[in-house]
Amino acid sequence: MKRFTSIAAALIAGLPNVVAQSDSLNVELGEATVIATRATQTTPIAFTNVSAKELSRSNFGADIPTLLSTTPSCISTSDAGAGIGYSSLRIRGVDATRINVTINGIPLNDAESHNVFWVNTPDLASSVNDIQVQRGVGTSTNGSGAFGASLGMQTSACRTRPYTEVQLSGGSYNTHKETLNLGTGLINKHWTFDARLSNIGTDGYIDRAEADLYSYYTQAGYFADATALRLIVFGGKERTYHAWNYASREEMEQYGRRYNSCGYMYTDDNGVQHFYDDQIDNYEQTHYQLLGQHQLSKLWKLNAALHYTRGKGYYQEYKTDRKLVEYGLTPYTLADGTLVKKSDLIRRKSLDNDFGGGNVSINYRDNRLNATLGAAASRYVGNHFGHVLWTKNYLGALDPNTEYYRSQGRKTDANIFLKGEYALLPSLSAYADLQIRHIDYRIAGTNDKYNSLDASGMQRLDINEQFDFFNPKVGLNWNATKALRLFASASIAHKEPTRNNYTDGYFTQLPRAEKLVDYEAGAHYTTEHFHLGANLYFMDYTDQLVLTGALNEIGEPVSANVKDSYRMGVELQTAVKLPFGLKWEANATLSKNRIRNFSETLYGYDADWNELPAQTIEHGNTHIAFSPSLIASQQLSYEYKGFFARLSTQYVGEQYMSNADVAAHKLEDYCISNLDLAYTFRQLGSVESATIGFRVNNLFNKAYENNGWASSEYLNTPDNRVSYTGYAAQARTNFMAHLTLKF
Repeated sequence: MKRFTSIAAALIAGLPNVVAQSDSLNVELGEATVIATRATQTTPIAFTNVSAKELSRSNFGADIPTLLSTTPSCISTSDAGAGIGYSSLRIRGVDATRINVTINGIPLNDAESHNVFWVNTPDLASSVNDIQVQRGVGTSTNGSGAFGASLGMQTSACRTRPYTEVQLSGGSYNTHKETLNLGTGLINKHWTFDARLSNIGTDGYIDRAEADLYSYYTQAGYFADATALRLIVFGGKERTYHAWNYASREEMEQYGRRYNSCGYMYTDDNGVQHFYDDQIDNYEQTHYQLLGQHQLSKLWKLNAALHYTRGKGYYQEYKTDRKLVEYGLTPYTLADGTLVKKSDLIRRKSLDNDFGGGNVSINYRDNRLNATLGAAASRYVGNHFGHVLWTKNYLGALDPNTEYYRSQGRKTDANIFLKGEYALLPSLSAYADLQIRHIDYRIAGTNDKYNSLDASGMQRLDINEQFDFFNPKVGLNWNATKALRLFASASIAHKEPTRNNYTDGYFTQLPRAEKLVDYEAGAHYTTEHFHLGANLYFMDYTDQLVLTGALNEIGEPVSANVKDSYRMGVELQTAVKLPFGLKWEANATLSKNRIRNFSETLYGYDADWNELPAQTIEHGNTHIAFSPSLIASQQLSYEYKGFFARLSTQYVGEQYMSNADVAAHKLEDYCISNLDLAYTFRQLGSVESATIGFRVNNLFNKAYENNGWASSEYLNTPDNRVSYTGYAAQARTNFMAHLTLKF
C-alpha cells in the first residue's frame, strides 16, 4: 500500500458550534447517558463544543488531541512529531492524567495511569458526533482524572437514510489514511446498523517513528416511541516504534532534529549507529457499550449504560549495559575469570486488563427545574508482567518465558451525584451539583524495579488504599439580555494518586490525594454575526503531586505532594461573521501558574563520580511545569458554495519543563500556521458529493518543539548545576491531500 504523510492539525475554536445532520435520528440517542454529564448554555462553567463537521475538516489521520489543539487553552503534543501515534493534550496547563475523558458518558481514561492512550483508538474522530471540552472542574462525570478539565465525546448518531462514505488521505512521511463508513438507514421503522473501518499509517517525522494503526466502529440501534437502544462495539490495534526519549540539543546538532535514540544498540567502527528493529509498542483494545434511554413521561427520562473494555498488549525495547540481577538473571564468569554483572538485553513489558461497569441517571425537567440524579460503578483488573527475551553473550540458562516481575492492580470506582438548575427568574438560574465518589485501589505482586537496598529481588508491592471524596459545585447563570450571558461558579474536586505515584514513590511513604478549589466567572455576548466572551478562573490546589527532583530508595524520580499551588487566568474568545462568506475566530489565554514555596531536591557528584549528599534548594514561588502564560489561536476562513479555505495559527509562549525555574529547562515559544483548501462537488452521477482538498501543516516551516523533559544535578558544589534536557521536535512544512466520496 502506497504511503503518504503528515498530519491534520488545528480545529475550530471560539463559538460553540454543534451541527446536527439533517438525516440523523433526532431522538437524543446520542445523549443516552451523556446528558447527565453535559453542560448547556445555562450551566455556569466554561466549555466549548466541537461539531463533527469541524472535526471532519481536519481529520486526515491525526489524533484527537491534534484536532482540538486550537480550542481555548489547549496544547497538543506528539512524540512522532506529526500528530499520529503517541499524542497528548494539555488544557490550561493541566496534563492528560488530570483531564477526564468519556465517550457516551463512559470513562476512557485508564483506571490506573489516568491517561488516555489515543493511539489505541485510531481514527475515533470519524465516529464522533461532537466533543465538549469543559475547562475547570466542570460537571460531575464518571471515571478518573476529572481534575481541571473534562472532555466528553458523543459517538455518531444513527441515520435514517442508507449511506456509504469513503475517505482517502495521503502526504508527507508516507502518511496515509483510508476510512470506509456505511449504514443501512432506518429498517422497518425501528432498526439501524452502522459500521466504520479505518487504516492509518506513517513513517513519522522523527526517525523510525512509524505507526501502523487499524480500527473499527459498529453500532446497532433500536427505536420505539419512547425507547432507544444502541449496542456499540469499537476498537483498535496499533503497532508503533518508540519515539518517547526525545533528543538533546547536542544530539540534534550532531544527528539532526529528527534523531531518535530509542532502540540504540551500538556504534560500529565507522561511527554508524545501529538500532533494534523491534523497539515497538503493540496493543489492542476493544470497547463494548450498551446504551439505553426511555422517556418515562413528559417530565421524566431514564438513561442507562453497561460497558466493558478489554485491553492487552506489550512494548519491548533494547536496553544496554543493564545489571543482570535487576532482571532475575544470575551474573556469570568468563573463561578468563571475569565476573560479568551487566549486559545488553531485550525486555518485554506486558499489560492484560479488563474494565467494566454501568451508569444510570434519571432526569426531571419542567419549566423551572432541570435536575438529574445519577450513579456509576466500575471494576478494573490489570495485570502487569515482564520477560527478558534475549541477553547478549549470556552464559547460563535463559528461558524467555520466565517472568521477572508480575503485579496486579484492582480498582473499584463508584460515584453518585445530584445536580440541577433552577430558574429563580426567567433570566436567572441557580446551579448545584453534588457528587460523592468512593475508590478502592489495590496493587499486589512485584514491581518492575529491583530492590537494591537489601538485594532481595524485585520490589514488593502491597498497596491497599481507599478514598472517599465529596465534590460540590454551585453557581449562577444570568441571561441579562438576549445576547448577554453572565455566570459564576465555585467547585471542589479531589483526585486519587496514579499507579506510578505508588510504584515510583518511596517504599514507606504513600502519596496523598490532591484537592482543587475552582472559581470561575464568565461573560459572553453573542449575536447572529458576532461573539465576544471572557472567562476568569482561579484554580487553587492543595497537595498537588509534582516532580521535585527527589529520588526514591532505588534512584527513581518521584512525584511529591506540594502544599500550595494555583492556576489563574483569563480566557478570551471572539468570532465575527464577515461579508462574502468570511469568518474570523480567535481565542487567547493569559495565565499565571505557580507553586508556592517550592523545594527542590538536588543530587550531586564529585569529579570522580562519587555521590555527594543531596541538597534541598528553596526556590520560593516557581512556575508550574508545562504551563505557558500565553496561548493564542486564530482562524480566518472563507466558504462560498462548494469552496472552503482556512488559515489557522497558534501561538504558545515559553514554558518550563521542570518546576525549579531553571533557565536551561525552558521550552521556547512557537507560532505555527496551517492552511486548508477544499472544494465539494455535488451530485456527480451516483455520487452524492465529492470533496477534494489539500492541507499544508506548519506553513512557514517553523522549527519548534512542543514537549520534552528536564532534570538537574550538581557537580562538586550545589552552585555548579548541570542540566539535562530532551525535546520533542515537531515536523516542519508538510502536506496532506484528501478525497471524500459520499454515496
